[in-house]
Amino acid sequence: MTKIYVDADACPVKNEAYAIAKRLNLIVHVVANQWMKMPDDPMIRLEVVDDGFDAADHWIVDRAGGTDVVVTDDILLAERCIKKGARVLTNRGVVRDAGSIGEALAMRELMQYIRAAGDPSGNQKPIDEADRRRFRQELDRLAQGAMATRHALPPNPP
Repeated sequence: MTKIYVDADACPVKNEAYAIAKRLNLIVHVVANQWMKMPDDPMIRLEVVDDGFDAADHWIVDRAGGTDVVVTDDILLAERCIKKGARVLTNRGVVRDAGSIGEALAMRELMQYIRAAGDPSGNQKPIDEADRRRFRQELDRLAQGAMATRHALPPNPP
């Protein structure tokens, strides 16, 4: 079954992910380092991991695969999930894939260099309605694509 994994600690579009998952009848794993209030829905599952470095990332990478969608703004997590075949979407509705992750990694490195040099510019603007709309559209598209892939796979041998 296709699942949606949400890197949840700083995710501003969880409610949008829940709505898409509900419509498509998909399980959402909300992965966080601490407890958070969740909708009362058995298809939405809070996975609280320890507070170790990248514990949530490791949890997601260990489970996500080629028929799943991962929602994260963490570029390193995105890269790891893409290598496992998962579809990846940022909180702003930007699809990360094998063709785009290299540029995202290079931009991340450049921004780290700029911040280390003392230039605080480069902060993102807050998420707006256009970002949320793009996120909903892309999550729906990626989830349906993942579901179609799942149905196209040959059944497991007995």
